[in-house]
Amino acid sequence: MRGRISSFQSMGAVDGPGIRFVAFLQGCPLRCAYCHNPETWSIDGGDEYSVDEVVDKALRCRPYFGESGGVTVSGGEPLLQSDFVSELFRRLKREGIHTALDTSGIGSLDGAAEVLDLTDLVLCDLKFPTEEGYRQHCKGSLRQVFSFLERTEKQKIPLWIRHVVVPGLTDGEESIKEITRIARQYSNLQKIELLPFRKLCTVKYDAMGLTFSLSGHSECPDETIRRLSELVRL
Repeated sequence: MRGRISSFQSMGAVDGPGIRFVAFLQGCPLRCAYCHNPETWSIDGGDEYSVDEVVDKALRCRPYFGESGGVTVSGGEPLLQSDFVSELFRRLKREGIHTALDTSGIGSLDGAAEVLDLTDLVLCDLKFPTEEGYRQHCKGSLRQVFSFLERTEKQKIPLWIRHVVVPGLTDGEESIKEITRIARQYSNLQKIELLPFRKLCTVKYDAMGLTFSLSGHSECPDETIRRLSELVRL
């Protein structure tokens, strides 16, 4: 089994519990306004790796992440390569390694169900609290995300909801309250994380000849995250 991967991160600290070995898979059907990884959009980009090759890379990093960390598959949208992720997670579970799926919740529910059978934690990006927001700023559907979240609850997979806070776009208190209300509907929810909007990605857009539509927005101050985090405490 082979998959297409954009890059690896050997010591990720924000992609699940503990230190994580992170594989960023190629391919994403969304075009989110604040996407930090435009190089992952094309399913044909990156490089091809076998499951064995990725497992070997992860095992070499095991001394660093130990039992408190593990492996996170991100993207792009990893569910576009659900067969590859399923086989990778199956192999990692045999090694006793914690598996986390970082996803937008977009993709085949049948493929997602198989991946979730082998997933210890789901990190799902809830990008906007409305269908209109998803259509306008992500070119996707919130209803599809709801279907995925219901699947995680049905399969009893621990869930972290993540939300990027963009000044002037997603930083309103009412919007954050609605994100919180949606997240709390799911009995498997463990945490809501607010992530600050940053613009380090602009160099990627420039290099690829793409326009970053949020270049005029300010980065999110840490104080804003601290203030809004009071609204999402479980």
